[in-house]
Amino acid sequence: MVYVTQGLVEALLELAAEAEPEKVTISLAVTPAGDLSGDVDLSPETPVFTHFYPPDAGGSVTAVFGIDLSIPAGQTQGRFVSHPQGPLEVTRSDDLHETVIVAVPPWDDDSVAAFDRSGRRQSLSRVDAEPPTELL
Repeated sequence: MVYVTQGLVEALLELAAEAEPEKVTISLAVTPAGDLSGDVDLSPETPVFTHFYPPDAGGSVTAVFGIDLSIPAGQTQGRFVSHPQGPLEVTRSDDLHETVIVAVPPWDDDSVAAFDRSGRRQSLSRVDAEPPTELL
């Protein structure tokens, strides 16, 4: 089972819609369910996808050094990928990760699915909760 906050799903679908017809690939991070605000009926250590790293963050550094320094090493447990032309599945051209969340038009709740790195579909459950406020 893959857990994701409803707010994150909405933000990812908005980013995918804005980028269309281009494909979007975004790194995702989790927060333990016990750290979330709201009525969360999960064990406290259950990982819930709550955050993303903007795809353009660190673009100039990446261009110069050839590596992505904008995302802390080991800090992302998943990836979001949009497929503006379909299909709602993992493809050979996708950047793979432990968990891959894929979305297709019309960019609504029914057009999102989760997969493991082998492309096997996983159950996706939306959590109505908020991650803790982070300070810079």
